[in-house]
Amino acid sequence: MALALLGDSATVTSINPPEGSAQASHCSRFYPMARDALFEMSSWGFSTVRANLSQVTNNFTMWTYAYQVPSNMVNSLAVLDSAAGDDYAVPYLQSYTPFGVQLSGRSVYEPQPYAVEFDPDLGVEVILTNQENACLRYTQVVTDTTLFSPTFVTTLAYFLASFLAGPIIKGDAGMTVSSAMMKKTMEMLAVSRPSDANQGMTRVSQSVPWMVSR
Repeated sequence: MALALLGDSATVTSINPPEGSAQASHCSRFYPMARDALFEMSSWGFSTVRANLSQVTNNFTMWTYAYQVPSNMVNSLAVLDSAAGDDYAVPYLQSYTPFGVQLSGRSVYEPQPYAVEFDPDLGVEVILTNQENACLRYTQVVTDTTLFSPTFVTTLAYFLASFLAGPIIKGDAGMTVSSAMMKKTMEMLAVSRPSDANQGMTRVSQSVPWMVSR
C-alpha cells in the first residue's frame, strides 16, 4: 500500500528477511520504525491493555509507591485501583443522612495521579503513584497485522510512504512527496482518534450521593 501511494508498482512479499529487491530492503528498514512510532502517536483500542503492576523499591519521597514499567509499554494511559471496572468508578454503596434524610449513592473512583520517571538508582523507568495495588492501562506495540484496525492500516500506509519517499523517489521531489504523505498521516490520525474512542463506554458517576439520588 505504501509503495502504491508513491506510484511504485513493485509488490513486496517478504521484508523479514527482505526478499532481495531495493523496495523490500527499504520497507524492511522503515516499517518497524513507522509502526512503532504510530503506536506512540495515538492510543489504539486493539493495542490497549491493562495489567496489575509489580512494586519496586521507591526512591522518590514525594510518592508513596513505585512500580515496574511493563516491558511492552509504549504509552501509559491511566493508573487505576486494581478493582476498578473502568477509568471512573469502583462501585460500592455509601449512606448519607443530610437534613435527617438517609440517601445512598455510589462512590466515585478517578484515575490516580502518577508519573513515569527514570530511577538512576535502579537504572530503569518506574511508575510513581500514591495508589496501592495499582493497575496500569497502557498501549503496547502489536506485531500481528491481523489485529490492526482498518484506519490503523491506512494511517500506517501513509506514514510508511513518508519514510519511503526519500530513498525511492529521491531528491527534492522525494522530499515534497514525503511531506505530502506526512500530511495525509496527520489527517488520518485526526479521523481515526474519535473513531477509536467510540469503541467503548465508561460510566461517569456523580461523586455526591444526594445528587445521585435526586
